[in-house]
Amino acid sequence: MKHTEKSPHFFGVRHLSPQGAHQLLKFLDEIMPTAVLVEGLSDANPQIEHFTGKATKPPVAILAYTEELPVRTLLYPFAEYSPEYQAFVWSKKNNAHAEFIDLPSDVFINLEYSNKDRDKTDGTVKSGDGETIESKEEADLNKIEKGSDSESEAVYATTIKNKSVYEKWALMAGDDDHDTYWERNFEHNLNKDAYRLAVFEFGKSIRQLSHDNRFEEAKNLVREAYMRKRIQDTIKSGHKPEKVVVVTGAYHSTALGGDLPPMTDEEFSSLPRVKTKLTLMPYSYYRLSSRSGYGAGNTAPAYYGMMWECLREKDFEKLPSEYFSSMVSYLRESGTHRSVAEVIEAVRLSNTLAAMHGGSAPTLKDLRDAAVICLGYGELTVVAEAMAHVEVGTAIGSLPEGVSRTSIQDDFYRELKRLKLEKYKSPVAMDLELDLRENRRVKSEEAAFLDLNRSCFLHRLKALNISFQKYKPKSQDSATWAESWILKWTPEAEIELVESVLRGETVELAVAFAFKERLEKCEKIEEAALVIRQACECGMMESMEYAREVLQRLAVDTGAFNEAAFAAFQLSQVISYGDIRKFDSSKLVPLLEQLFLRSTLLMLDAANCDNTAAAGVAESINILNTIALEYYNIVDEELWIRKLTELSERDDKNPKLSGFACSILLERNLMDSEKLSQEVARRLSPGIDADLGAGWFEGLSMRNRYVLLARTSLWNQISEYVSQLDNEQFKRALVFLRRAFADFNTAEKRGICEKLGEVWGVDSEDASDLLSRELSEEEEQSISELNDFDFGDI
Repeated sequence: MKHTEKSPHFFGVRHLSPQGAHQLLKFLDEIMPTAVLVEGLSDANPQIEHFTGKATKPPVAILAYTEELPVRTLLYPFAEYSPEYQAFVWSKKNNAHAEFIDLPSDVFINLEYSNKDRDKTDGTVKSGDGETIESKEEADLNKIEKGSDSESEAVYATTIKNKSVYEKWALMAGDDDHDTYWERNFEHNLNKDAYRLAVFEFGKSIRQLSHDNRFEEAKNLVREAYMRKRIQDTIKSGHKPEKVVVVTGAYHSTALGGDLPPMTDEEFSSLPRVKTKLTLMPYSYYRLSSRSGYGAGNTAPAYYGMMWECLREKDFEKLPSEYFSSMVSYLRESGTHRSVAEVIEAVRLSNTLAAMHGGSAPTLKDLRDAAVICLGYGELTVVAEAMAHVEVGTAIGSLPEGVSRTSIQDDFYRELKRLKLEKYKSPVAMDLELDLRENRRVKSEEAAFLDLNRSCFLHRLKALNISFQKYKPKSQDSATWAESWILKWTPEAEIELVESVLRGETVELAVAFAFKERLEKCEKIEEAALVIRQACECGMMESMEYAREVLQRLAVDTGAFNEAAFAAFQLSQVISYGDIRKFDSSKLVPLLEQLFLRSTLLMLDAANCDNTAAAGVAESINILNTIALEYYNIVDEELWIRKLTELSERDDKNPKLSGFACSILLERNLMDSEKLSQEVARRLSPGIDADLGAGWFEGLSMRNRYVLLARTSLWNQISEYVSQLDNEQFKRALVFLRRAFADFNTAEKRGICEKLGEVWGVDSEDASDLLSRELSEEEEQSISELNDFDFGDI
């Protein structure tokens, strides 16, 4: 790469590169430029002062988003070791002019998403008639894959064909992935100016290979023409070319100099645009990592932060020992001890692995492999959590209060003040108890309904998944006027709040948009019913009405028992709020009646299921029975009892559910002892398969076990049933009866033992002590053999 006295300096980087930042600072100290130009949204220049301020703690990110739907976004995250961030810090320290020089967000977003919306989502390029155009490289690989006599060549072609150009380059260089290739060849290169020169050649090679996507290539040409314009404008403003340093990605570093023309003012004015807004937001290492889905070219931000610290301390060789020591510290805190000797062995192994690959220092892949062998004893699961902690980290950035607030942040802080919740914006978790009833001891309406308004606000934040609050369900479900919350503020919550601006300018508008999105995609009545409840809790009656209309439409065709029961439950909860939340629930009553009727009629068909599905059906039956008890004047309780009785008597339905229906009828005093005895005699007899009888009893014992314990005749019949079984039938029955009694607590089991003592005519306490004693070794063995019992032999 040639540089003349009349041309700017171009420094290519990877956007999150510790070595790039380290070498860039050395280069800037050597050149001492008067202007530093950085690839990035040019309308973000007013933000430079904020994210280089002393009170700013990286990572931070620039977020650009469109004002109108559909919301389109661009995100530019920066860590402390980002070369771009360090370029601005250096410029501020040395009084040099600094600015972003890429397209402004209103042009960039339109250009970015115009390309994405084309008919090339698979990355291919199509001709005018829609036929796919292959690149020369793609065509060559297809020929190798289809026609090669060498199996290894065909496998290689198949492996590399669908990779990105960066992954292809790494594979051709002999590395498994681009991150490893980059780290080995660029991050570990400490020689003066080697990074800049190597990146320039790398960028030039990548450009030669990147011709598969013509639209992406065209977009980059437009961006580069605009960046050349900004470089020329900077020179025209009085900066000497040789005192200008341009910091860009490796791909662009080769195209900004030379004889290519800059974009003209007329060309720039003609570019299509879309209205956008831009803000600065705190970020986190987790969101910076590819594990969160954000990518940003960095799979291990904390590891690269560790590398940056080693470079700053001019002790790069200590990186492996820092990595393993940090991992061992985490393991020790988790209760897994590892010695210093094992750390030393891990360092030695990682250096050996690096040497085997021709590297000068271990890559992250080498360190991981050594950690698994030396610290995990060959098991990744032993060190996986520690590895994630050391590589991804938990660092969260922060910005000075008031810096570049979005409209939703302003609204959030206004609501905190209005609702007297400012003291809860603390890193220490605090409890908040709310009483939603009107406070008649205060004068103003605002004060009278303060807790109700607080509840609506906190539920809105909950709907947006903002982690400022955590709802604590009450054990007393009937107390609809009481709520408990835990409030704790973290920078992560600030990030979530900023991101919510993509849905609306205020918290309320963002929640309304979130509900609308869910309802537009909604295909199940249970989801629509859940939105009704959440909208009610948020105090958003328009969203609740829209959800009611969606539910009404979906309820016409629903045939799923569990979904209909769940939807009915959600409606019953909303109606139970009554006047507490100050809304008219009359429109929901007919819908509850309709869903309850539909669920009741679907119950018998739903009971024709296996034991796996029976658990969910039993839960739904329980829900419907609760609704029937609470809203007997609204729903058809008579039909419910009739269907419940029919299920309890049916032999062709799941026996557990038939038993469960019996238990409900017993609890409601709708089945007398004589009827129960008839059912027990019919269900628990040697002529009935043991698994069917025991399954029925399991269902019977799922509710109000004290009702069962009080009925001596029941235990008399069970004792008689067991005594009539032969050895093989007894083994089979015992397997299922053990499951039936598994959920009984100690007091209930003791009560059963005493009841059986009465049946057998022995002292109740003696029987209880005898049956409750610990099993002998021989008895334990007999019980364990039941786990291997082969029912097919009976």
